[in-house]
Amino acid sequence: MKKFDSTSVMKLFAALAICLATLLAGCSQPTNFTGTDLSMVDWGKDFKLTDHNGKARSLADFRGKAVVLFFGYTQCPDVCPTTLSTLRETMALLGDDASRVQVLFATLDPERDTQALLAQYVPAFHPSFLGLYADEKAIAAVAKDFKVFYVKQPGKTPGSYSVDHSTGSYAFDPQGRLRLLLRHGEAPAKVAADLKLLLAGK
Repeated sequence: MKKFDSTSVMKLFAALAICLATLLAGCSQPTNFTGTDLSMVDWGKDFKLTDHNGKARSLADFRGKAVVLFFGYTQCPDVCPTTLSTLRETMALLGDDASRVQVLFATLDPERDTQALLAQYVPAFHPSFLGLYADEKAIAAVAKDFKVFYVKQPGKTPGSYSVDHSTGSYAFDPQGRLRLLLRHGEAPAKVAADLKLLLAGK
């Protein structure tokens, strides 16, 4: 068996330490997002809807901006107004970066959420927010592609139904890639921090 003197052992450890340091230097630290990472999913890549100004929209229209997409309906009693209020506070916290963020509210209730109603409701939370709509078939297809659950619950009259639906929001990076699921009820400061990371190319 070959014997190693103390000098050889020290040189070996030094070489191993250098190799380890090199490997660690090449490893990127994980980005500390609060939202759930969706960067590896193979769905939610795009949509084709109309905004409340009557303009056809897809993700390509917002290239260069971080996009937050939320599915809901204007007569929602709690989740939808709470989410839009949170996003309004988020925009305030973003400061100058707010101009590089687009919030989109896609209706799950095209029967009642007309273009005129969306144009009144959505910008009331923030003037830059856009409402999106389409016919029932198109909305159902987009909701399915984004794994959004929704179902009508009958009311006392045919027009007074409610809509149970998923509560998360989807965040895209400036390249139009789906990156995060933002949980309902998340603090605006944490949402703002996630969007700043996306804007920074993280």
